[in-house]
Amino acid sequence: MFKFLDLGSGRSIAYEDSGKPEGRPVFLHHGTPGSGDGPKPRHSILYRLGVRLIAYCRPGYGGSSRHAGRTVAEAAADVGALADALGLDTFAVLGRSGGGPHALACAALLPDRVTRAAALVSLAPADAVGLDWYGDMVPSNQRSWRAAALDEDLIAEQLRLRANRVRDDPAHLLRLLREEMPAADLRVVDDVAIERLLLRTYAAALGDGPYGWIDDLLALRGDWGFRLDGIVAPVRLWHGSDDRFAPVSHTRWLADNIPHAQLEVEHGAAHFGALRVMPRIIQWLAEV
Repeated sequence: MFKFLDLGSGRSIAYEDSGKPEGRPVFLHHGTPGSGDGPKPRHSILYRLGVRLIAYCRPGYGGSSRHAGRTVAEAAADVGALADALGLDTFAVLGRSGGGPHALACAALLPDRVTRAAALVSLAPADAVGLDWYGDMVPSNQRSWRAAALDEDLIAEQLRLRANRVRDDPAHLLRLLREEMPAADLRVVDDVAIERLLLRTYAAALGDGPYGWIDDLLALRGDWGFRLDGIVAPVRLWHGSDDRFAPVSHTRWLADNIPHAQLEVEHGAAHFGALRVMPRIIQWLAEV
């Protein structure tokens, strides 16, 4: 069940706090679309790992107030405010898919507080020099990202219609994703427990409307607002070689542009394989 933090600026943040209360704090940045009650290790696993996991909803998702025009960088201020409210001086950050850049923003902009950072199946910046940004990406994602870059009104209308459909039928989005999933992803989402969790996540993410989804796409395709080469904390990057939603070339580019980043590419895995490796990555994050 979500808790809420009033930021005192007309906005509030929804979050879930699980695991060992006195454990090593790790902030989880969910995917796109997503919410704080999305995929993560069970409470018992987190407790055994000695981890306190704070999974928050980015603005516009899952009960968090919308912050129109937000940049990726502004996630750092929200996480900093939430950490202050929880009495946490230092912490690690983990981002999956669209959450990856937001976790990296925290590492870059909160260097005295972020102990370690990890990004799983992340995207690279839109202006990544030398990267074929759309290369090996599924057609539906190519269309959405191109629309976000070229026509904000068009992508807003498209996502509004799609979000309305998902609210009425959460399985609709998963059916669309299945049509373009490689075999490695189908093996993951065919698990009944994973499917149920994803459906719950999509319903929670879009229950208040499409705005988190819209603002995510615009932020991720815009100027992120921070420099990757300014990250000083240890960074771990993971990607499945068969990913077609956020191609592995994006994470390879990140590894080349983040100082001392550790890169792990798992052959035979894809986008949703990140759900399986998350406990291992969280354990690494907490080893400080």
